[in-house]
Amino acid sequence: MEDLLQKIPEETLKNIYSTMLRIRMFEEKIVELYPEQEMRCPVHLCIGQEAVPAGVCANLHAMDYVFSNHRGHGHCIAKGSGFKPLMAELYGKSTGCSGGKGGSMHLIDTENGVMGTSAIVGGGIPMGVGAALASSMRGEERVTVIFFGDGAYDEGVFHESFNFASLKKLPVVFVCENNFYATNSPQSARQPVCRISESARAFNAPGVCVDGNDAAAVYRASREAVERARKGGGPTLIEAATYRWKGHVGPEEDFEKGFRDREELIHWKGRCPINAFAERLAASDIISRRDMEGLARGIEKELDEAVAYAKKSPYPAEHDLLSDVYADNG
Repeated sequence: MEDLLQKIPEETLKNIYSTMLRIRMFEEKIVELYPEQEMRCPVHLCIGQEAVPAGVCANLHAMDYVFSNHRGHGHCIAKGSGFKPLMAELYGKSTGCSGGKGGSMHLIDTENGVMGTSAIVGGGIPMGVGAALASSMRGEERVTVIFFGDGAYDEGVFHESFNFASLKKLPVVFVCENNFYATNSPQSARQPVCRISESARAFNAPGVCVDGNDAAAVYRASREAVERARKGGGPTLIEAATYRWKGHVGPEEDFEKGFRDREELIHWKGRCPINAFAERLAASDIISRRDMEGLARGIEKELDEAVAYAKKSPYPAEHDLLSDVYADNG
């Protein structure tokens, strides 16, 4: 296991850990504040899944694109989005990344390559393929990454889009965050063979299944996929097996409602991706425990500033109601 770390630059490992911690603490801050009822939008949290966006986005350039879904906070943070515009968007404020009109499920940050998150299951998949097609036609060395869940894999649009991407050898990486549940429906109740990555062979493309709680494994698998896409080799399907700790939506755990088994949740919490990665980095003398604690304090301060910024920011003005809305005046 440690050999895997040795093949990754130390600075990259530190950045991956920092990104994972930033995502976790951002999500935990939402859990803390959501009961105040000032965030009026639904929130789909990715606590437990931090290794996937952190490991993937560590391979991306600033110009690369990311398309995400309703559980997209972590993807945005991993691609470089700041806490202030994200937090302000959750509070519905005009300083939010979507002007306070999108909320948690409709985030956008074009400056950092986040081209949008979609609340429609599978909705970001064809848009990401379209962006990759545009990059290919323009001769750009830009790679697009599409994040989606195992529920979106059930949609026909995934198979149509992956087929087209493979046919045209588009510079796109499909990343399925397989947390084994589509809302509350377990994967075993929806798919006869629970190995999503193997379906890539039907489209003459590579597919790989990785431990989505192992940030180093995610990084290495996505590095190969991104490099392949950037060199004109076409798409790769990465299936990252992971687990969300919270319910499908909201800050609560849903085993109390009978949606999941409590022992299953306890098992996956014991496989916390951040704790496991921290142990490996400390054992390899890459980051000291003191530095980790200092990093956490800095992130907490940044989060407090983001919350204060969001709360004092104004709501969108009445005259903004119809701005940024397409209208056919013909």
